[in-house]
Amino acid sequence: AVQMPDGTEAYTRNGSLQTSQNGLLTTAGGATIAGEGGPITIPPDVTVTVGGDGTISTVSTTDQPAVANILGRLKLVNPPAENMVRGDDGLFRLKDGGTAQPDPAVNVAGGALEGSNVSAMDAMVNMISLARSFETQMSLLKNAENNAMKATQILALN
Repeated sequence: AVQMPDGTEAYTRNGSLQTSQNGLLTTAGGATIAGEGGPITIPPDVTVTVGGDGTISTVSTTDQPAVANILGRLKLVNPPAENMVRGDDGLFRLKDGGTAQPDPAVNVAGGALEGSNVSAMDAMVNMISLARSFETQMSLLKNAENNAMKATQILALN
């Protein structure tokens, strides 16, 4: 879940998270990530990990021995798709303007980003190949039609 500047809640599948200058966990677009207890603040000089259940943990890079510290848990939701609408900013919101309840069954893959299931280059090459194949087939049909017309003319002369 993402907390918008006006206090409303929006949702994203984009897992590319970063920290703002004041240490808040944000999306790449700058929207504040909502934890189950509110915004999550990341202290300086730590390594951050995200657990499968959305738990945000840190380990200090300066203190020895390094001790894990749990900062909070991402607010993970799973509202029905028919209740969602995509905004102009690319974030999803509930149609009724409300907020979704956390769903403990939702998991995240920490350290991984969801990518496209389509390669633009492969799709473009495939489309060009199909266009050329179509042109070749149309040319063959036109040649077959011309051959049939000429055969009819030759038979008519006899």
